Amino acid sequence: MPFGKYSGRKLLQLPEPYLVWFHAKGLPEGKLGEQLALIYEVKLNGLEDMLRPLLRS
Repeated sequence: MPFGKYSGRKLLQLPEPYLVWFHAKGLPEGKLGEQLALIYEVKLNGLEDMLRPLLRS
């Protein structure tokens, strides 16, 4: 995450309540907004365990 309270964290490491709040307030434009929307859907559907191995590489 390039800014805010969770600056420096991988998007997958953002807490779900933060993503829900961000989604309700409006995601930013551009690539970051698209990536946050994707991570929101991944977490909403409980699929983050599928992506966790990518954090280790």
